[in-house]
Amino acid sequence: MSLARAIETGDLAELPSRRDEDWRWTDLRGLLRVLPPPSKATEDAAPAGPFAGLAQTEVLIVNGRGERRLVIAPGERRIMALRIIAAANAGAHASRLEIDIGADAQLTLLESYEGQSSDYVVETDLVFELRKGGALERVVLAQDAASAVSVSRAQVSMSPGSSLWQTVATFGAKRQRLETQVRNPGGGASVRLDGIYLLNGQRHADITTIVAHTGVGGVTDQLVKGVVDGQARGVFQGRIVVSPGADRTDARMGHHALVLSDRAEVDAKPELEIYADDVACTHGNTVGALDEEALFYAGSRGIPEREARAMLIEAFVVEAIDRIGHEGARERIRALSAEHLKGSS
Repeated sequence: MSLARAIETGDLAELPSRRDEDWRWTDLRGLLRVLPPPSKATEDAAPAGPFAGLAQTEVLIVNGRGERRLVIAPGERRIMALRIIAAANAGAHASRLEIDIGADAQLTLLESYEGQSSDYVVETDLVFELRKGGALERVVLAQDAASAVSVSRAQVSMSPGSSLWQTVATFGAKRQRLETQVRNPGGGASVRLDGIYLLNGQRHADITTIVAHTGVGGVTDQLVKGVVDGQARGVFQGRIVVSPGADRTDARMGHHALVLSDRAEVDAKPELEIYADDVACTHGNTVGALDEEALFYAGSRGIPEREARAMLIEAFVVEAIDRIGHEGARERIRALSAEHLKGSS
C-alpha cells in the first residue's frame, strides 16, 4: 500500500493507515475521504527556488512531470538543484526519479519541495544508486502548503566505500512524511542522516529513516532536532538494523525535541535491531520544554521574552543545521529557520 498506488488507481484502500505500524502516526486513509483531480500540466515559468544561485544545474519536476532518470558519470563533480513543485493547478500526482551516481563521483543535491498550490496530494519517489567510492550530499528543504498531503520516499543503495550525507529540513503540512531507506553494505560505507522539523499551527511532519547494515565495517550517524508549537505534531521514526555478519558496525542515533504548547505533540520511536556481536550501537531520545531558568536569565539581561525564546530555540536546532556540508545551503536553511522561529515564537 502507498499513496502513489492510491493516486494511480483511485482506490483509497491502497492508502496506508494507522493499522500499518510504520504509519500509525501519519494515517492517510483516515484523513483522505476523496482524492483531488489529477494535476494538470503547466507552462507557467517557475519562480526562483530556495537554493537559487547555488547549483550548477537545475532539474524541475512540476506537477509530477519532468525527468525520470539522471546519471552522474564516474569521477564527475556536480552541484544540482532538484525542485519538486506543486504548481498553482496541482491536484493529485505521483512521480519517480532515478539517480545513478558513478564510481568516485560526487553529487551535491539541493532538493526542494515547493508548494505553490493548496489542498494537493502528492508522492515523490527517489531511487539513488551509489557506486563504489561515490558520494552524495542531499540537502532537503520541504516547504509544502499548510493544506497539502505530501509524501517523499527515497531509497538509497550504497556500495563499499561510498558516502551519504543527508539533512532534511521541514516546516510540515497537513500531513507530510519524509522517508529515507538506506542499504549500507559496509566496507567503509558511511551514512549521516540528519533532520530539523519546525512546526506550528496544525502542521504535521513525519521523518522516518531505515538503515540496513548488511556487511562488515559500516557507519551510521544520525541527529534529528525538532520544535513543535500550537497544535502541531512531529513524528520521528528511526530504525537501524544490523544483520548477522555485519560486524564492526558503528551506528549512533539521536532525536531531541522541544514542545512549546500543551496542545502540540511529538511521537518518537528510535529502534536498534542488532543481530551481530562485534558492534558499537547507541541511541538517545529526549522530549522537553524550554529551559525556564535560561529564559529568566535572558530576561534579567533585558532581552524581551519573545526574542529570548527565539534565540534559545535557534541555539537548540543549530547543531543539526551546522552539520550541512554545503556552505550556501547551510546558510539558506539557517536563515529560513531563524525567520520561521521569530515569526512563531
